[in-house]
Amino acid sequence: MNAMRAFFAKFQKDERGVTAIEYGLIAIAMAAALTAVFSGENSISSKLQGGFKTISANITTATQVSGASSSQS
Repeated sequence: MNAMRAFFAKFQKDERGVTAIEYGLIAIAMAAALTAVFSGENSISSKLQGGFKTISANITTATQVSGASSSQS
């Protein structure tokens, strides 16, 4: 009985796996946060795509207007 009590006391004080568990929990939290940020309708990636489409359309329009005014001169 005394040996079992000593084993459990030693087991309770052992902290070797605690750091690995903490890193695992942090990794899960980061994965969940990144999934929330980069997926869905209002995500960063969809906002960036919309912004680049707007810039591309503006450049195309400016190029066409500039080309039309140059040919008329």
